[in-house]
Order: sequence, then structure tokens, then C-alpha cells
Amino acid sequence: MRVISGTAKSLKLKTVEGMDTRPTQDRIKETLFNMISSDVGGTSFLDLFSGSGGIGIEALSRGALEAVFVEKNRQAMACIEDNLKHTHLADKARMMCQDAVSAVRMLDGEGKMFDFIFMDPPYGKELEKDVLLELERTGLYDENTVIIVESDLDTGFDYLEGTKLEVYRTKKYKTNKHTFIWKVLEEEA
Repeated sequence: MRVISGTAKSLKLKTVEGMDTRPTQDRIKETLFNMISSDVGGTSFLDLFSGSGGIGIEALSRGALEAVFVEKNRQAMACIEDNLKHTHLADKARMMCQDAVSAVRMLDGEGKMFDFIFMDPPYGKELEKDVLLELERTGLYDENTVIIVESDLDTGFDYLEGTKLEVYRTKKYKTNKHTFIWKVLEEEA
């Protein structure tokens, strides 16, 4: 795994050993950032279920002003810290070693807002549902925030019907997909 573009371009990143994390493959990460790269510079990025930190680090490398990394696995958090030092991006990062739902609550309590919220939870456990429903009740996003969920191909988002969030785009790959979600505009609600 490596940084695709930006100030840390081509630097290799460490990954966590074992099956607890699945780093986003470089080609999928490249596709994702090709879709959003023109909007990343100067933004605030929230990386939930960070794993080894590859997505948030890519955002920082491409000009995001700050990234918050949320990961409850201590071994993975140590890996993120090493990767941030290696890429010289640690001064733009905040690390939170806790579960995603409690981190969302804490960040909301601090009055934070993000331009991008990315999550790549373990597949098949509906953790993205728990986080999205908690996120929906917060002030962490507005109508300009892009929420991206990486999931398996079978993950559905029907439960967002009637909430302030809606799916506006899906990009499918061979084994997984990125689902893009944004806030429903008030006149549509």
C-alpha cells in the first residue's frame, strides 16, 4: 500500500497484520480520489474505522487541512501513527482510539464539522448503519459534506429513507463499493 498522489506521493504505508483490517486497495483508492480530488484541498476529513490510515493520509497528502482518524484497535492506531510520521503529516492529524459511534458523539459535542466523512467498517455487521443513524442526528455535516461508505456489494441503505441523509451515487468494484451520501436539502425534506 502506498500514497497515490500529493506531498507524500509514492511513500509506502505500513499495514496492520492479520485479518482485523482490510486496507483499501491502491487502485480502488486511486479511483475514489480521482472522483473527489478536485474538492479535497483545504478541507477537513474524518476517517472512521481508519485501519492503517491510508484514506485519511491520502486526503492530507492531497491538500486536506486536517484529518481525524478514528480506530478502536490499538495496534491499528499505532500503525496510523507510524504512517503519519513516515509521511510527515502528523501535524495535520488527530487520532482517536475509540469506537466510531462514541467518536461521532464526542466530535459533535466539540462543535466539529467535516467536508468529507469516510468510513470503511468491517463488512456484514451493519456498523455503517449505526454510525450513519448517529451521524444524522449531529452537526458534523452540512449540505456540502460528502459522506462515503466503503462496503461489500450486498450492503443496502434503505434505512436512510425518511432521514436527513440520502444516497446520491454508488461506485461498484469487483468485491465492494463506495456509496456517496449527502444531506437532503431542506426543500426536499
